[in-house]
Amino acid sequence: MRRFTLSTLRDFGMGKRIIEDKVTEECQHLIKVFKSYKGKPFENTMILNSALANIMASILFGHRFDYDDLKLRRLLTIMNDNIRIMGSPMVLLYNAFPSLVRWLPGSHREVNPNIQEMHTFIRETFTKQRKQLDVNDQRNFIDVFLVKQKEEKPNPELYFNDTNLTVLVADLYTAGMESTSTTLRWGLLLMMKYPKIQKNVQKEIEKVIGSRKSHLIHRKEMPYTDAVIHEIQRFGNIAPTSVPHATIRDVTFNGFFIPKGTQVIPLLYSVLRDKEHFEKPEEFYPQHFLDSEGNFVKNEAFIPFSAGKRSCAGETLAKMELFLFFTTLLQNFTFQAPPGAKLDLTGAAGLTTPPLKYEICAIPRN
Repeated sequence: MRRFTLSTLRDFGMGKRIIEDKVTEECQHLIKVFKSYKGKPFENTMILNSALANIMASILFGHRFDYDDLKLRRLLTIMNDNIRIMGSPMVLLYNAFPSLVRWLPGSHREVNPNIQEMHTFIRETFTKQRKQLDVNDQRNFIDVFLVKQKEEKPNPELYFNDTNLTVLVADLYTAGMESTSTTLRWGLLLMMKYPKIQKNVQKEIEKVIGSRKSHLIHRKEMPYTDAVIHEIQRFGNIAPTSVPHATIRDVTFNGFFIPKGTQVIPLLYSVLRDKEHFEKPEEFYPQHFLDSEGNFVKNEAFIPFSAGKRSCAGETLAKMELFLFFTTLLQNFTFQAPPGAKLDLTGAAGLTTPPLKYEICAIPRN
């Protein structure tokens, strides 16, 4: 499923101009929504969720949703609720002692109904697409999967079955939306907290992009902005424990024997906040990715997408989205905290680590 996913995402333009154009188009929709608040305070979670969900929707389903579409808002609510609940004490307790906790009341009992509701939407979507399927006109990710399903030789262990399609689309849609929108929310919060850094990014945008639309090709000429985005990812640390993995064979690592089938949780937090690799690990400090002459420098401890064969499948897409959305937003707005607001950089609990909810004032720059 991973090999199929990566291959299909590349075919639909991941890392290429095709997807870049979709992201650029979505940026314009996002700008309109931000401008509609006319500089007054608003909370941005659902708005940014919608923008990023639409990029995945265009790849998976072949279309985007209006931001006020009731189906979209319901799906986003389900996904956000589950991500929050999965980091709660009751879910942690349930994972450790499922037989004891299964019948107790609590938020952990909301997870499966939420998942089933989302799966129902996905099954209804691909059932409809199956009736209209044209093998010579594969319009989106689901179409490609359905064609592979028709081609797969019958056997007891089919890979391209409806269950795998349902879970695969749910995973891609949730992960593709949540991780990048959460990183952008950290970015806007940090720009309000550090207005001098925000101003420096805007100066570089003015110098390199001007009034034109932002494109990925500009990133090479914008070392400071690139460093700021990397530092947002490092400091935001949105997946501190990555996702659980398991050993596929017996292995000895650093003198420790780990049997086959052992669950392994890679603590990315310990690397992203490693004082041996980052001068000020607990602070927001873009100079972590700049040399003395202001050139961008890579850091081997920068692994927000994890590492190895099971690193994030959407890394290329996420990097593109972060650069295009971030530069477009700062090109069009200056972000300020509402009068009297205190900006808290504490992360909220959940499967990922978003910032605590906050309001922003998006002041148009033109």
